[in-house]
Amino acid sequence: LWGCFDEFNRITLPVLSVVAQQVLAVQNAKKQGLQCFQFPGDPQNVVLHPACAFFITMNPGYAGRQELPENLKSLFRGVAMMTPDFQIIKKVKLCSVGYKDFDILSAKFFSLYATCKEQLSNQRHYDWGLRNILSVLRTMGATKRENIDKPEAFLVYRTVRDMNLSKLVAQDVPLFLSLLADLFPGMSPPAKGSYPEEENILSKVIDKFGLVKHPDWMLKVIQLLETTRVRHGIMLVGPSGGGKSCIFKCLKETLQERQNIIYKDVRFNPKAIRAQEMYGETDPLSGEWTTGVFAALWAKYNNRNNAYNTWIIADGPVDAIWIEDLNTVLDDNKILTLANGDRMPMTDNVKIMFEVETLVNASPATVSRAGIIYVSETDLDWQPVIEAWVRKRPDATRHAILRELITKWIGNCTPTD
Repeated sequence: LWGCFDEFNRITLPVLSVVAQQVLAVQNAKKQGLQCFQFPGDPQNVVLHPACAFFITMNPGYAGRQELPENLKSLFRGVAMMTPDFQIIKKVKLCSVGYKDFDILSAKFFSLYATCKEQLSNQRHYDWGLRNILSVLRTMGATKRENIDKPEAFLVYRTVRDMNLSKLVAQDVPLFLSLLADLFPGMSPPAKGSYPEEENILSKVIDKFGLVKHPDWMLKVIQLLETTRVRHGIMLVGPSGGGKSCIFKCLKETLQERQNIIYKDVRFNPKAIRAQEMYGETDPLSGEWTTGVFAALWAKYNNRNNAYNTWIIADGPVDAIWIEDLNTVLDDNKILTLANGDRMPMTDNVKIMFEVETLVNASPATVSRAGIIYVSETDLDWQPVIEAWVRKRPDATRHAILRELITKWIGNCTPTD
């Protein structure tokens, strides 16, 4: 009977000291060969299986993590982990999903990510680690099965480009595309994924809301659509005024019309309440459990019998205090684990999304678990916003005059100059 306790250093310090005493009690009982033993301060006898053992895994200390106390450290034997050879993992995975040129392609994939780490700007939301690699490899396998007759280099090129382009800031995009072109010389860039029906509906939705069909911004809507197909946790990152809320609103309307299913978006601000009020807490005096706001939302909408799809959107700053508890939701477990022992699985008709300005305070563990779409300041800029305002003026005869005045006194929008 072995127990593995993951993310162990997220336990608070007072609890860790109690755990140290309990671990010591178990180890002393094993040394003495006892069949039964008692935990400190508890008269109840506990049966001891001699084969029992416990293992703990932990990440180094950052916000929301503790350093293990010395009396607990001394009870465990430390095993230092080293970074694995990513190229071997890529080679084996590509081979297992049916690629014949796995040797050359894995080397190109490895070189691309190594160069991106060194050459691209150092953004907090960039993740070139193993979790990102595995999600790209999974998509490569699915792409291969759907396109058996197409060249393998073409499929790798397209998958790596489409899965990473959405998270890049505007100034890194040309460099990333040139790196890909260098790795696959003589190959013209594959066409972007086309969604003619969705794009037609999106155009109608944009007109309905009185917005402007700005190509760069519409590309972000399509990237969000692509990400919702492969991820259940998505972060839309970018400065205020970039059109993030409108991206959610327009895509929701588009999918509603396309799939003929109602989509609901449930918004909450995680920083308006304490983390305990968000997930739930036990009253220290009465011992009564109070359900948290997010836990109640989660229980309500994660129901397979619901006749609608739900996007739970956290609209507020991300920090390690509250988002670390969502790690099990964002990874492949898809389970919300609460302090009272409740485990609530995520259903297929729910996605969890985050609308944030920056991920400066997010831990690497969180960033690697979510699909990220970065909306740069230059993707929308001010001209489409002011054009939408002009179109909404009630007197149509003044539109041309307003546009002339804007051009005269404000000028033209040149975000890249």
